[in-house]
Amino acid sequence: MIALPALLVGTTGALFMENDALVAQGVFKLGLYIAEHGYPNPQSCTKANMSIRREWSTFSRPDKLHFIDSMKCLATRPARTPAAIAAGAKTRYDDFVVAHIRQTQHIHFSGLFLAWHRYFIWALEQTLRNECGYQNYLPYVNWPWWTRDPLNSPIFDGSDTSLSGNGVYIGGRNASCLPTSENCVYVIYPGTGGGCVTSGPFQNWTVNLGPIQETWPTTASNPQADGLGYNPRCLTRDINLQAIGDGTDDLVVSLINDAKSIGELQNRIQSSTNTRIGIHGSGHFGIGGAAIDVYNSPADPAFYLHHGMIDRIWTTWQNMDLNNRQFVVSDTLTLNNVPPSRNATLEDLLDLEFIGLPNITIADAVSTVAGPFCYLYA
Repeated sequence: MIALPALLVGTTGALFMENDALVAQGVFKLGLYIAEHGYPNPQSCTKANMSIRREWSTFSRPDKLHFIDSMKCLATRPARTPAAIAAGAKTRYDDFVVAHIRQTQHIHFSGLFLAWHRYFIWALEQTLRNECGYQNYLPYVNWPWWTRDPLNSPIFDGSDTSLSGNGVYIGGRNASCLPTSENCVYVIYPGTGGGCVTSGPFQNWTVNLGPIQETWPTTASNPQADGLGYNPRCLTRDINLQAIGDGTDDLVVSLINDAKSIGELQNRIQSSTNTRIGIHGSGHFGIGGAAIDVYNSPADPAFYLHHGMIDRIWTTWQNMDLNNRQFVVSDTLTLNNVPPSRNATLEDLLDLEFIGLPNITIADAVSTVAGPFCYLYA
């Protein structure tokens, strides 16, 4: 047997919950699968070179500072997106935001959702390593560890080793309806901030693009309707205990254990009910501010750690039954099938635009140890 679980020794944190046990179980099953079938791409991915993605709190202080500095590095390098396409793209970091904005109508509530975001966050990891000297791998945030007190979590406590803290509190705000005011399935109340982030490494972070969806009435509108014009402003956050509370351990475990198909999994990850927001929305609305603009949400560096957790959930669900859960796809090519589109297939392309990596197919992205990938989650 390929003893992949041995790779996880020393990578888990002091907190260990049932969702973490499922991850370890999934890695064990992946090892059994590889022992029977071999590595999918042994020329580029074996146990010898497999990377491990870890939770932010398990990073050492130097590792955290190294990641933060590398993210800031991307914001000092020039954009590759032509100004004719996105006049607001000024930095290499903005290339990622532009790709997400331009692809949003095809990569949410669609058959591309999970695979596209897997490729997207991996692209950030690789760009950090190749262009900014980053020597580690993408961290993630294990929301169940921090649902009770996110503002004192290592990711949002505002310290120099966090991804900065909350925004300045703005009172007098009204509740919002999801998915729309006309179709109010879930009511979400204002969080504990709302304004500019004023602590930690990203307190002077500049958001250049968007907004497209209004995140707060005082946010200056973008000069272009598509959100791609130049609109420099502060990073806002509104840490929301109600939303983050929908990312508990029992809900993540239920998601992994109970979803019987890829369609059910991705719909439960994304969809709200009258009592729950779904783990995808929980993270975005839990962070609040810029993160709740579905188009422009990668403007907040915490986006990538949140989507690391989404990818971890998908990976674990896949590992539980690799024979039946890898080469599967569901839903159409447009957001909620608007406008109507055909069903997605494994041969559909994942396009990262001017990030600079080649298009790959969904089939290329269905395994974290095949295609361009070679990583596990702790």
